[in-house]
Amino acid sequence: MSESARRNEEKLMKHERRMSVAIIGGGLAGLYAARRLHALGIGFQLFEARDRLGGRILSANDQGHSSNDGFDLGPSWFWPEMQRGLTALVDELGLETFPQYSDGDVVVERLPREEPRRYQGMPQAPQSMRVAGGTGAFITALSATLPREALRLGMRVRHAMLNNSEVLLTIVARDGAEHEVAAEHVIFALPPRLLASSVSFTPDIDSATASLWRDTATWMAPHAKFFALYRQSFWRDAGLSGTAQSQVGPLVEIHDATTASGLPALFGFLGVDADQRAALGEEALTHACITQLARLFGPEAGRPHATLLKDWAADPLTATADDRAPSGHPEPTRTLWVTGVWKGRIFLAGSETSTTAPGYLAGAIAAAERAVLELRSRGQNKGVGNLF
Repeated sequence: MSESARRNEEKLMKHERRMSVAIIGGGLAGLYAARRLHALGIGFQLFEARDRLGGRILSANDQGHSSNDGFDLGPSWFWPEMQRGLTALVDELGLETFPQYSDGDVVVERLPREEPRRYQGMPQAPQSMRVAGGTGAFITALSATLPREALRLGMRVRHAMLNNSEVLLTIVARDGAEHEVAAEHVIFALPPRLLASSVSFTPDIDSATASLWRDTATWMAPHAKFFALYRQSFWRDAGLSGTAQSQVGPLVEIHDATTASGLPALFGFLGVDADQRAALGEEALTHACITQLARLFGPEAGRPHATLLKDWAADPLTATADDRAPSGHPEPTRTLWVTGVWKGRIFLAGSETSTTAPGYLAGAIAAAERAVLELRSRGQNKGVGNLF
């Protein structure tokens, strides 16, 4: 950080040591919560530990950098018929969508010594949709509607302390400097397990709540996605959908990842667990994935012009040590996520806390909406008319 940037950051932190609401986490849930608060006229500051917004949403170019026309290294799809809240946000933000490509045959690989077999594809029901430009378009559109000075990147919350009518947050900046800010309420837009492992509390969170947080699996955290980028979508020319299933691996489920603008790609989920991936290394995994794609789709698939590998288990701002074991989507629950002395002061808005579609993009929207409604209700009950 330059000296002038450091001084500006210090000036802002001093000027805004106390705020109405602090939002921790700049993924889809955090940004949507910020949008709702902003529309209600409630002051907020959002703190994101990464140097980018988006959290588990990352649409990247062929170099792996965030892009407005990228490949989704995180979530890719949504289902309009089942996820109406997210669909409404797509319309509200004016985002373009397109169907996941599924026309053509499917390839299935069952045994190492058996040739992959080709089967007639089936229409998707319900139809999965993608966002033009990648799911990063949500992040770009949401952040553009918010005050720039309210979005703080490279700011990691380390500790929260309850102090009478406010919560004191200890925040570590990019350069390692610690700052203390105070907020009347805090929305933690993080997966509960990540929150439990990265933020300490005074007084302590009660043991039952802490166990609930730790036991809630973080969707995507154990997983890795591999992309192979090509000059032409040769599989489509051959009557293939790009969809494949394999019991041989290393990729177990493969799909067409071609962008709305026509950049051809295939992607797959790795069936190799996190510890094995770490032991093998990126070079060996990449070679094995390319070899498999050539086996499934022909020799052209063995000649990508670029590849991308995103291992979410190796991302410390997504995964904890407990996330290395494979897990499915968290189950919906109506359990209280905050109890005891912290109830009414902090609110959880990570997608995993949603009562509908936890772990999905739609879950992030629903969880953020619930957190803002609970916070607003708390403020109204206290008679804080100037804030709510």
